[in-house]
Amino acid sequence: TDLEKEQLKTLKKVVKHFENGFPLTNVTQITEILNLCAEKMSEQEAFTEPLCELIKLFGLPFQKKKSSDEAKYTVEVSQSIAQLGSLMRVPSSQVKIQICKSIVSFYNMELPGKLLLGHQPTSAKYKIKKAEEAGLAEALVLSLALVENQLTEKLWVLKALQHLSTSEINCKQMVNAQAANKLCLYLNGADPSGQLVFRSSDILWKLLENGSKGEVVNQLRSLECVQALKEAFAELLTRGFRHCDRQLRNDLLVIATLLAENPAVPMTESGFAKLLIVLATFPEVKLPNPLVQGFKLTYSYEDFEMKKLLFNVIGILSKDPSAAQLLSENHVMPALLYYVKRNQTSAFPDWSAAQYEELQLHAIAVLASVAPVLVDKYLSCQANTLLLVFLEWCISQDPFFGRGNSFHGTGGLGNKLAQMRYVLRVLRSVVALYDETVSINLCDQGAISQLLDILKYAADKSKEKESTLLLEIQADVLFILSVLCESDVHRKELFSCEGIDILIPFFKMDPWKLYSGLGHSCLLLSALDCLWSCVIGCYIAEDCFIEKQGIFLLLDLLALKEKNLCNIILGILVEFSDNRKTTSHMRIWRGKRDQTAANLLIQLWRQEELDLGVRRDQYGKIVDVKRPIVTSFQKQQKVIPLPANCPSFAIMEVSESIRAKIYSLFCKLGFENLPGLSTKDFVTLAIIQHYIDFKIGEVWSEICAEIKEEFRPVTSDERTLKLISELSEDNGKRVVALQGEVLERQLQHEIQEEKKTYKEIQAICTQRELINKSWENFLTRTSNYEAFKVRNLMEQK
Repeated sequence: TDLEKEQLKTLKKVVKHFENGFPLTNVTQITEILNLCAEKMSEQEAFTEPLCELIKLFGLPFQKKKSSDEAKYTVEVSQSIAQLGSLMRVPSSQVKIQICKSIVSFYNMELPGKLLLGHQPTSAKYKIKKAEEAGLAEALVLSLALVENQLTEKLWVLKALQHLSTSEINCKQMVNAQAANKLCLYLNGADPSGQLVFRSSDILWKLLENGSKGEVVNQLRSLECVQALKEAFAELLTRGFRHCDRQLRNDLLVIATLLAENPAVPMTESGFAKLLIVLATFPEVKLPNPLVQGFKLTYSYEDFEMKKLLFNVIGILSKDPSAAQLLSENHVMPALLYYVKRNQTSAFPDWSAAQYEELQLHAIAVLASVAPVLVDKYLSCQANTLLLVFLEWCISQDPFFGRGNSFHGTGGLGNKLAQMRYVLRVLRSVVALYDETVSINLCDQGAISQLLDILKYAADKSKEKESTLLLEIQADVLFILSVLCESDVHRKELFSCEGIDILIPFFKMDPWKLYSGLGHSCLLLSALDCLWSCVIGCYIAEDCFIEKQGIFLLLDLLALKEKNLCNIILGILVEFSDNRKTTSHMRIWRGKRDQTAANLLIQLWRQEELDLGVRRDQYGKIVDVKRPIVTSFQKQQKVIPLPANCPSFAIMEVSESIRAKIYSLFCKLGFENLPGLSTKDFVTLAIIQHYIDFKIGEVWSEICAEIKEEFRPVTSDERTLKLISELSEDNGKRVVALQGEVLERQLQHEIQEEKKTYKEIQAICTQRELINKSWENFLTRTSNYEAFKVRNLMEQK
């Protein structure tokens, strides 16, 4: 007993001596004293107070003599702070609370009244960094199990974790200790102050921000966690009337949104999804529902934010097939369609016009995700009619000044373009289903004509000032028209009346715009796709396009040699080539430097072969007569036996490269009497002319390789396969010989031209000699009198 009294007296002296902070040189001894005190507490409670006093001093900055002390004692400091976490096992509420208070002091550090002589306090971040290295956050999470039934201690632990969770390193440690799961289960604990749910949700937020989002969501995906989150949200929804309660409710809603993005989270099974869907449709749907009984929309800023968050949740749930039935049963479609109307009256008179517009745009944006999932509901609610009427208002002269002050309102300041953009997105999403019922419903209401009006309206606006928004609107309209007209000749005829006049300017686009980054490249591709779907296949439309010099415009675009455009333009030209007028226009066309269509196609062929790694010599001749057109990718492929219904590499190459399309066009243009071609072009043309023969030989080569990989053919089959291979090789040799003749003719022609040029040069030199001699004679006669007399006598005789 006397010994314990002496120890307690000594501890008080130690506390008094270090009342301004522990020197770094004494940290190891202090750690040992803490351990001894913790051991003594099990026998004598009297050691509790000194232990708490020592722990309290850990909240002060450490004292250093030299600047190098921080690095010198880094291990000892980390061990001492780790010991704080270990002391959470001490069965004393007073000790646990004091540990948490000291940890909080790390982040609100106050300098002591006076410093030890010759010492300086360590930096504020020093202790925080050592706490990260010591794994203090993980230790505190594990200690939550020790204070599970002690509210005060639990709140202090959560407060300490709140401060620790501001660090990414600490958040990773907490996630490793399954903090997210444990905290979520504490949300609904008994706590009159409401701090439990506030602190737990705040830490969850920080774990999502600073830790591994995927791992946190994975820890929260259990049914118990989702139900706990749902109960806490429902409690705040109906009984949280304070400003902070509404903010906390929205924080929980954001966490629920992140969970809903993971299809493995049981949002539907827990009933949370249904609660959120019912809330999202309130008060647009006037049907009473017990889930929202007692809830009143206050039109405060927090409730406005909640409304937007709920719309966002609906968009996420629409991607979950299991939630489709809930969306249908709880009238989501009518609730969203409520906003598809002119911005004149609002169901929420206490919200500003800007807030209503933001909700409207958000609802229509979500409708684009929901509509494809609930097509039957979409049609039964006459959504197409509402959308088309709304679009008509968008291009009308009715006065409206969009605020453009939200994410969805971007580009809509002072106009209706934002509304137009999202309505078109809805139409795009439903027509992309290629559901004929939807298409018929749209076309029966004159959608094609109305969409053309919108396209013309947006194109005219773009002439005034181009923007990403206007380009997107035009691209969406072109896509919708493409889908509607793709397989119906009558609709193509309706399109051709005015659609071609609107399409033509897109193909006259300045090539430099393709690199502007605004979206002109996407717009041009959409226009080409629309041309393919809305014009080709209808003779009236085709003739109209050709008469307006459409083929010339396509060839002008092709001459740009843009990789992403060439394939689709060549495909369109192949489709158009069935029309007799196309080939005549292609023959007439002349590009820069009087380039012909045949020359352009041959240049594209050579560039394609260069990109594919096809071997050619310096003159463009075939190098490998056995496989004249094989690509480097095909050469690298091993022999893989494939089922009969699976295309081989040789067949796939036909659809992926542009060579087959170029061959098809030459079949229409012909391989003879083509103007504007050089010798090198004729060498390449010989390969193009025999493309189909080479491709057949290539396919047979694959067949032979596959057969020999798995079977040993009988003698007769082997003889046949060998004969086919030889025929293919002979075909390659004949083309090489033909190319040689072309080059030889060119060589002979060059020799003849050289001889002719030499003769001309020789004649010029002879003529110059005669002129020089004549000039010399003239000089002689005029400068020498005797010579002049002789010349006159000769002339008299």
